[in-house]
This record gives sequence, C-alpha cells and structure tokens, in this order.
Amino acid sequence: MESGDETRSHIQLRARAAAMAGYYSSVSYVSGQQLAGLQGSKVAVVDVRDEERAYDGHIAGSMHFSSDSFEVKLPKLIEEVKNKDTVVFHCSFSQVRGPKCARKLNEHLKNAVSEGKLEKVPSIVVLERGFNGWAASGRPVCTCQDLVCTHTA
Repeated sequence: MESGDETRSHIQLRARAAAMAGYYSSVSYVSGQQLAGLQGSKVAVVDVRDEERAYDGHIAGSMHFSSDSFEVKLPKLIEEVKNKDTVVFHCSFSQVRGPKCARKLNEHLKNAVSEGKLEKVPSIVVLERGFNGWAASGRPVCTCQDLVCTHTA
C-alpha cells in the first residue's frame, strides 16, 4: 500500500502529464497542400526557426520571427497579423517551436480582444511537418534574406 506522500506524488505527476497533454494538443495543424491553397493576402506565414532560415531558405511570402526572441517581438507580430484571417506557424519540423509560438500569439491576441484592443483573433494553425516537410515535398522555397519576404510561391 502506498503512503500518503507517494499517492500525492503520483496524483501530481498524473495531473502534470494531463496538463502537458492538453497544452500540446491545443494546436490545430494544416498540411502543406492546404497551406498552398490558402496563401494570399489574408494569410500570414510565420517562420520561427532561428539561424537555419538564412541557409535553408523559407516559404515565399513568410515573415521571420525567430523563436529565441519571439516574446520581445510579439507586439510587432500582432501588428502584422491583426487583419489576417489565418496565421500559419512553422519551424523546421513544427514539433516544438512552431506550436509553442502559435500558442503564445493566440494567448496574447485573446487578451487583446478581451481588453478591447483588437476586434477578433485570426485562426492560428501550425504547418504539419514544418519547413523541412514543405521543402521535401517539392514546394517552392525562397532564398532571399528579407525578414518579411515579399516573394510569392
């Protein structure tokens, strides 16, 4: 039989695991094919990779908001996406940085709406398989060095 301390410890671990599962599952994903069909003036693609964007290239028309300085640049990103219908995040594989930054932006936008600073929150999604999946599937990659790429796919 478990002691009270061991039982509490197991309950805390299970609660933490459940919270983390909810944290990671709260992000919706979009495929590369769906993104290719979405691209336009009402869609923002946000690349949160760090230095690898400079040498791997990026999705044409994407904005670069590096994950290592993401929170500092959130006000600028909010300004860039406030009139968009959809914001698509990605990193290399869209497993950690992309979803994490997507959740941060979503939280900040929801707060801005509740404070009356913004009218609506755009749909925020993450690109399945990230940039590496996009490039591996033969989709167009741009190699310009602009922080906000103005090229189209």
